[in-house]
Amino acid sequence: MHRNIQRLSEQLNSIIIGKEPQVKLAVVCLIAGGHLLIEDLPGVGKTTLSHALAMSLGLKFTRVQFTSDLLPADITGISVFNRERQQFEFHPGPVFSQVLLADEINRATPKSQSALLEAMEEGQISADGVTHRLPVPFFVIATQNPSHQLGTHPLPESQLDRFLMRISLGYPDKQAERALLKGDDRRTLMNTLGTAMSLDAFLSLQQQVRTIFVSDKLVDYILTLAAATRHSGLFAEGMSPRASLALVQAARAWALTEGRDHALPEDVQAVFIPVIAHRLRTATTSQGRTETSATLLRKILQETAV
Repeated sequence: MHRNIQRLSEQLNSIIIGKEPQVKLAVVCLIAGGHLLIEDLPGVGKTTLSHALAMSLGLKFTRVQFTSDLLPADITGISVFNRERQQFEFHPGPVFSQVLLADEINRATPKSQSALLEAMEEGQISADGVTHRLPVPFFVIATQNPSHQLGTHPLPESQLDRFLMRISLGYPDKQAERALLKGDDRRTLMNTLGTAMSLDAFLSLQQQVRTIFVSDKLVDYILTLAAATRHSGLFAEGMSPRASLALVQAARAWALTEGRDHALPEDVQAVFIPVIAHRLRTATTSQGRTETSATLLRKILQETAV
């Protein structure tokens, strides 16, 4: 594993105990230049992981608690009339940071959720006919509560598609939870975190991701997986070309963390479900369907020849 990536992962794993696979996926997501969605029950460490990622990378970050009364201007900013100059001046909102922690994003209304679409896709905000560029790099790390909980508004497909990955932390195992109960408070430990990777080193890693070689045969494998999601009848709609591009980018980043300069089918398989599952809805049948999209995607992986 790359030295900088290993140092970053070790620091994150000291805060989020017993979740090494999820931490690695989160690191891969940011190195690939994508936005990250963390979905799970309250209290399992979603916000803690988000804070730790931002602090460990030494990036400027802001946290916004998404609530039902949140307005789009509370995120993007607002134009205020300056009486002395007799003109409107734009006051940037919290989105003008390198990492925006959107806590419980699905508790806000769809109108407020949509305020992030342009920022996540274009890295800019348009207000009163003027385009304002966001800092580089710019990431949204959002946490989301399960949709069956009270006060939630499901994210539309267009919003979900902006997230490169969705991960879930889940309950810790007994040994990890014992360590949590006997150890220091996570907030106390967070205050001791330093920068595990400089901004230049981080940007360099992002550039290296683009140089990872992807063979024609690996592209054919990804196209076969995409076709399986489109024609199997398991999903309402299959993978879009954007989803296929996201899969290639994530596989490259995974290969880099493994210390290789080329991507393999194993890299695609490692990121397939986190990259694709949140983009697809299971098809409804007369008998109903109880499988989740992740379960159906595992079947496709098993049945698709490499």
